[in-house]
Amino acid sequence: MSESLIIHLRDGAAPQWLVCNDDGQVIVNAVSGELAQATAMSTGRRVAVIVPASEALITDSDAPAKSAAKLALVVPFALEERVADEIENLHFAIGGRSAAGARVPVVVVKRERVEAWLAELTAAGIVPSAIYSAASLLPSMPGQMIALLDGDTLIVRIGDAPALVLPTLSIADAFEMALATQQSQVAGLEPAPLGLLLYTGQEEWQAQQDAVDALRERFTGVKVQLLPSCPIAVLAPAAAAGDAVNLLQGALAISSPAQARWQSWRLAAMLAGAFVLLHIGARWFELTRLQKNETALDASIEDAFHTAMPGQQNATNARRRVEQRLAEVRSGGGGTLLPALSALATARTAAPAVNVEGITFRDGTLQLRISAPDAASLDAIGQHLRAAQWQADILGGSANGDSYRGSMQIKKAGA
Repeated sequence: MSESLIIHLRDGAAPQWLVCNDDGQVIVNAVSGELAQATAMSTGRRVAVIVPASEALITDSDAPAKSAAKLALVVPFALEERVADEIENLHFAIGGRSAAGARVPVVVVKRERVEAWLAELTAAGIVPSAIYSAASLLPSMPGQMIALLDGDTLIVRIGDAPALVLPTLSIADAFEMALATQQSQVAGLEPAPLGLLLYTGQEEWQAQQDAVDALRERFTGVKVQLLPSCPIAVLAPAAAAGDAVNLLQGALAISSPAQARWQSWRLAAMLAGAFVLLHIGARWFELTRLQKNETALDASIEDAFHTAMPGQQNATNARRRVEQRLAEVRSGGGGTLLPALSALATARTAAPAVNVEGITFRDGTLQLRISAPDAASLDAIGQHLRAAQWQADILGGSANGDSYRGSMQIKKAGA
């Protein structure tokens, strides 16, 4: 036997809920609190929500259409004169036509109210299978007026007629108005007298007891049943059995379990989607920044390459080409550069007036362009280098005014 979570949304009071089976037997007693506290109990159970009777009009229609689709089109216009609002702003929930009856039950409620209830439930993670007006769940009994006194609202049902929702500013006038709607089973005769079964909370009964006692002569008998847990105990059996007009139909219907799950997780899915988009946007921004940095780094590498390897225009594979060039230098005697320069610096003390105008080093050989006062100065440097175990060869020279310019080649002796 399946179980149902019955939630009662009340005006000006905290929601109440209980769990019962299809027979209306209470499995978990009624509790009240924040709506989110009931979310865990909704798992694996049918969820039926009861909304205030004052929010809905309970009526019926004799529209001739038989199919549900045609009734949904016809009923709003058939009831247009009974409602105070524009039919475009209203939601018409239609029940099933009885086998013997010519009329169909209809519950009319403002569409924005149903949407607000659904939003409140969805925010709490609850997906309802049905939403019922409290007035449509009041039981009926032949020969009895069944009444439910809830706060400042009186719900009255006589036989199979639609329930009436009346204010309790004057409880006597409310009952008289309800009695005036009673119709006789036989034309021309007064309606048969009724008994009264009144469900009420302790506070309501204390406030209205005298007024109800004054009406006892209008009924064949008056029975008052005090409710320990407010109206939910009376309304839950019909809600669990589905014996009422469900407001979730038409555009507001949840047609499948998958859609119900989507309604429950829609907010979470939207937040997750927003997070994914934010993540993608952040990654795109980071990628754009890295691409700009890469472009700037490539430009710096190209500048450094051109500086390190003059005459090379194409900087493709710059690192590999620089490493290759360094390897060539090292394999060709690159390790003699610093000793050769050190020996040159020492030899220059023999001819302080000598100036080195240019140096080229390749394959272990240091070539110099030298400016000296005379050829003897250049020869003095060569002799000093040779004495230090270096091979120093003067490649040529010429006098230029008061100075002598020549070139010299230096390498390790025996190399």
